[in-house]
Amino acid sequence: MVNYKDLGLVNTREMFAKAIKGGYAIPAFNFNNMEQLQAIVKAAAETKSPVILQVSKGARNYANGTLLRYLAEGAVAYAKELGWEKPQIVLHLDHGDSFETCKSCIDSGFSSVMIDGSALPYEENIALTKKVVDYAHQFDVTVEAELGVLAGVEDEVAAEESHYTKPEEVRYLYRYQPRCL
Repeated sequence: MVNYKDLGLVNTREMFAKAIKGGYAIPAFNFNNMEQLQAIVKAAAETKSPVILQVSKGARNYANGTLLRYLAEGAVAYAKELGWEKPQIVLHLDHGDSFETCKSCIDSGFSSVMIDGSALPYEENIALTKKVVDYAHQFDVTVEAELGVLAGVEDEVAAEESHYTKPEEVRYLYRYQPRCL
């Protein structure tokens, strides 16, 4: 088990709170190789901009979880070399499709994960999301969930029809399942 804090990473909780208060957005970039990572970190360090480094399931399979952990740790060290004293860098799993994938990422140092159970029936999606949240929050890892479905293909997740998240479903979760949020 590797804790993201030991790698110098942060999670999105405080980062998003500052962005909301300051009225700015935080960029999130999927990367697949060292050259992309270098460019992202260099730009973030030059502007002292918080950044989310996203890894899809496919990119994680390609790059290897262990190598990604060291790339993330290296990204923080590189940002410091470039003069960014306290880098605000998140390593985020983009569209994880199972509890096992999310758990593996958390255990290897990711500071944020997305569980995408949108292909499941709503109640199963909520149960899966809650399971990921319960595990992630033990380690102060933030969780994003996909409740609705957007048509198209992203990495290995495909949908022919859109079923947008319904506001009443979010209100229900907020009221009755706050641990899912």
